[in-house]
Amino acid sequence: MRILVTGAAGKVGQALLAQVRQSYPQAMVRALLHSRDLAAQPWLETLKGSLSDRAVAEAAVRDCTHVVHLATCKETPDDVMDVTVKGLFWMLEAWRENPVAERFLLVGGDAAVGHFFYDHDGPVTEATPHRAYPGCYALSKVLEEVMLSQFGIQYGIDWCCLRAPWIMEKDDFRHTLSFGPDLFGGPDWAALAGPKMAEYARRTGAVPILQDKDGIAIKRNFVHVSDLVSAILIALTAPVARQRLYNIAMDEPVDYDEVAAILAETQGLPSVPLRSPYRSTWFSNARARDELDWRPAYDTRRLVTESWAFTRAPDDPRRVWYPG
Repeated sequence: MRILVTGAAGKVGQALLAQVRQSYPQAMVRALLHSRDLAAQPWLETLKGSLSDRAVAEAAVRDCTHVVHLATCKETPDDVMDVTVKGLFWMLEAWRENPVAERFLLVGGDAAVGHFFYDHDGPVTEATPHRAYPGCYALSKVLEEVMLSQFGIQYGIDWCCLRAPWIMEKDDFRHTLSFGPDLFGGPDWAALAGPKMAEYARRTGAVPILQDKDGIAIKRNFVHVSDLVSAILIALTAPVARQRLYNIAMDEPVDYDEVAAILAETQGLPSVPLRSPYRSTWFSNARARDELDWRPAYDTRRLVTESWAFTRAPDDPRRVWYPG
């Protein structure tokens, strides 16, 4: 068994490499890297390059039995089509000619269905239509899923897609609620609050309660990186996962009212309600629970309390390689 992991030096990639040999002790791993490096291991081969280069994509998949495709671009219009879209095409073109190919697993994102940008008439399931929100990142997530499934139809490849919402680890969630320059991702709370309220929040440590246009606290979906990795390790070889799409998320979305209540209880922090154009969504993980027997270990309380309790080691500075 030889597993290619693209984006192997990223958040999910490093967490996966730390666990993969426990599930597949005889496996060899090839890590495709772009701008970062990994320490050498006897079971780990590294390859450096960009998926926009067809030769790199072909070399990456050569002789591999399985792929975990994590590499992607965010809101980078100059790169996203060459790397995310064309790169996946080059990989799949090589994969369908690979005589030892078994399963190609893509980690996609809830941007493919517009997550909290649009109203949904119920829980978001695997049958929810694609619906990219403005920007190139969400469009690329739609194109990835469609291309993968079409290669299954055209050439019969064994694929699986795990569609994840925002992926958290360590103190990530704490920084998603910051009014300061250490904000991770969005929304931009300071812009929503205005200068006076933002200054109050920074001074007191107040946390935002994201609301919809009617003043109702929003529910938004997250997954902890360890829960996503556990799903990857199951889906990589599970027979039932052949040509299947799975939502991989917490059992319930994070309710910003509940977050504020937990932080008031555990940290004594005030909160600031902020209306926004966003909508609540519920990313249903029912199919993954039923078919893969997968269960997330994290709920809202654990996500919040562990993020606030996390202390970084001196050799583990906080780096945000992309904004969220």
